[in-house]
Amino acid sequence: MPEQIQRIIDNLRSFGPQRLAMMGGVAALVVAIIAIASIYLNRPAYETLYVGLERSDINQIGLVLGEAGIDFDVASDGTTLLVTAGKTSQARMLLAEKGLPTSTNAGYELFDNVGSLGLTTFMQEITRIRALEGEIARTIQSIAGIRAARVHVVLPERGSFRREEQKPTASVVIRASSIDGQRAASAIRHLVAAAVPGLNMDSVTVLDSSGTLLASGDDPNNSSMARSMTVEQSVATNIEANIRRALAPYLGPENFRASVHANVNTDSRQIEETIFDPQSRVERSVQVVRSNDSANQRSASNPTTVAQNLPTAAPESSGGAPESSEQSERREEITNYELNSKRIATVSNGYSLSKLSIAVVVNQARLREILGESATSAQVAERVAEIQKLVVSASGFDETRGDLLEVSAVEFLADEAGFEAPGAGIIDQLSRQSGTMINAAAFVLVVFLVVWFGIRPMTAAIAGNNGPSFDEVQRSLPNNAAGAQQQAALPDGTSGAAQGGGMPGSDVSYSEDAPEEMRRKIKPAPQERLARMVDLSEERTAQILRKWAAQEAS
Repeated sequence: MPEQIQRIIDNLRSFGPQRLAMMGGVAALVVAIIAIASIYLNRPAYETLYVGLERSDINQIGLVLGEAGIDFDVASDGTTLLVTAGKTSQARMLLAEKGLPTSTNAGYELFDNVGSLGLTTFMQEITRIRALEGEIARTIQSIAGIRAARVHVVLPERGSFRREEQKPTASVVIRASSIDGQRAASAIRHLVAAAVPGLNMDSVTVLDSSGTLLASGDDPNNSSMARSMTVEQSVATNIEANIRRALAPYLGPENFRASVHANVNTDSRQIEETIFDPQSRVERSVQVVRSNDSANQRSASNPTTVAQNLPTAAPESSGGAPESSEQSERREEITNYELNSKRIATVSNGYSLSKLSIAVVVNQARLREILGESATSAQVAERVAEIQKLVVSASGFDETRGDLLEVSAVEFLADEAGFEAPGAGIIDQLSRQSGTMINAAAFVLVVFLVVWFGIRPMTAAIAGNNGPSFDEVQRSLPNNAAGAQQQAALPDGTSGAAQGGGMPGSDVSYSEDAPEEMRRKIKPAPQERLARMVDLSEERTAQILRKWAAQEAS
């Protein structure tokens, strides 16, 4: 290895400083051309993602795309965002999940770009409503779990001759999960009602992006139905989460699936009752009344008898008139008591579970992995029974309520869907990669052209100047030896005359009919020609021999 390195160094020194500088310049030029061509041709093609964005949105979108590994670029105007070709749909879905961009919710900065000249009252009112909607939407998006929000506020028009006053209304559409949206629906209604003058909370409707009604106060039927469905979903989700927390450390999150259906009664109930306690009585008042009555009655006339009608009967004296006397005594006592009474009025707007239906499937391979490959069906059934007990405890299962529970051990498929989604076709893949293929082909073509028309001619020119050419040696020889030296310039030892013509640049030629003696004089032996060349110039002869050796080696 040191000898080879020394030989390379010697060869480089033999070129001289001028030729080394030329070779270095050529190499630097070639490297620069290839680098510029590779950067320009391999630059990815970009597609427009969003136009008219604010600086804050561009910063947030850049962070999200950078974390996802999606290349992006910002146009020179500073408001247009570009992504690599073929990544537009993926980038928009990713940004939609994050609630970006938020530039559509313009707030009071709308008044910054509104001129006062020529602005009508109607335009001012519309701008004020838009600004109010944007500010409320921004505040709603700051709530945890709310990724995006859009607010519509309807303010009544003022009228001087209207008997009934119109009330404002509002509707809010949010993008969030079902649990987060239901949890924040009530708070959003209070927020909007407090932000708009004269707006009642019952006049605010909250929906999610899937069209599910989360909160409404106008239609009691729709409100109760939506509330019932929401409560059922919330109860089922909470029970599934409890089952998942109980079984995940034991089986693993991918080795079981739980499904819960809850029948919930959300009817409003109002109970009023009054309870009297006769044992806890208190005298309020006592009233006692006493009375003595005495009466005497005497009649002055005689009583009428039959004897009075007889003619011979003498009249009776009135001394025997009847008399009557009456005497009574009365005593009355009234006691008033204050009884202890309790009145209970119960209003219930909650819910009650009517029935639970729970189904849990467990990966049988996981159970055999825990028990061992030699596990029997009885051992697997025992583990399933243990899992069923855990599910009963975690879900609040009540057999007296009529709840149903089923736990089964089955073989899970490799893919839950049972099949793999078909990939993109060859034509689609080629169309997506066509830009890259064209860039790669253009890059290879540029490199080939640079090497073929740049490096190769320059290298040949530099290598050709390494030693004197045949014409230079010919011009340096005496006139009497020019013909012999011209014939010695061929590397195969044959002269141009032997091929039926003279050497280029030589005036000596012969025909095949020339005598043998003349032919010998014109074409001496190779040893003689080499000896003559050495006698004339040893240095030039060595250079010619070195050039021949290099040509034969190549």
